[in-house]
Amino acid sequence: MTAARRGGAPDGGRYGETFFRPGQAGEGERIDFGALAYDDITMARLRAIGAGPGWHCLDIGAGTGTVSGRLLEEAGVASVLAVDRDVRFLTERSSPGLDVLEADITAPGFAPGRFQLVHARFVLIHLPERERLIKTLAGLVAPGGVLVLSDAVDLTSGRTPSTPYTAVMRAMWQGLRATIGTDVSWVPSYPQLLREAGLKPVAAEVHVPPLLPGSAISRFWADTWERSRAAMLATGLADDAAIDVAIRYLGSDECAALSAGMLTVWGWRKPEEGAG
Repeated sequence: MTAARRGGAPDGGRYGETFFRPGQAGEGERIDFGALAYDDITMARLRAIGAGPGWHCLDIGAGTGTVSGRLLEEAGVASVLAVDRDVRFLTERSSPGLDVLEADITAPGFAPGRFQLVHARFVLIHLPERERLIKTLAGLVAPGGVLVLSDAVDLTSGRTPSTPYTAVMRAMWQGLRATIGTDVSWVPSYPQLLREAGLKPVAAEVHVPPLLPGSAISRFWADTWERSRAAMLATGLADDAAIDVAIRYLGSDECAALSAGMLTVWGWRKPEEGAG
């Protein structure tokens, strides 16, 4: 995922520099566990909004390229430009119609063109100046095209029953916010931010994958906790023993918790007057 240093206090660097380094053993596998949990619902939404033959698509923070590849292979789009700050996983999945660009989307000069589909999943929560970036991404949508953003929403509210999972998830969100700037608290404002960026109509949906023993999402969270353990410990909300208990809990049939959800929001750019 693409990220940038958050201005201010956090000193953990950018996403991918401290806890989720692309060169770290198993990082590609961790990303793919997330893809296995969410790709089907993402692809169902992208195809439902019309992604298909003739579409030129931009996939921001493309990770290991699973969505980019499926847009080409299943939806039959004309082309995909897959962008990430580190493209080592993308270069391993070359295919006809796929172009790869190593770039930081927070850079002022980021302007790769205009596309019928601009898609970003689990990217903006790690970035500063989110409102500005949404306007930037909206500006990359061609007339008649659509911006689709997906990000995590935290379901561990104060009234959520206490489980090993919820305690450690709270520590994770707080620890990542304090170090690399990850912030899910503003994600529910996506629909309004897309409207303010000039897109309409705007719609949204939430998907919550089940936490089942051995499931992709359970393995994703276990790996994520291991990588961000230092940040979690620093919050004082969890110790090593609590994290270990939570990882075992995810792999057991005792698990009775809600995973973080994925909020997907999409908004359309008005077609040019007289087009068609």
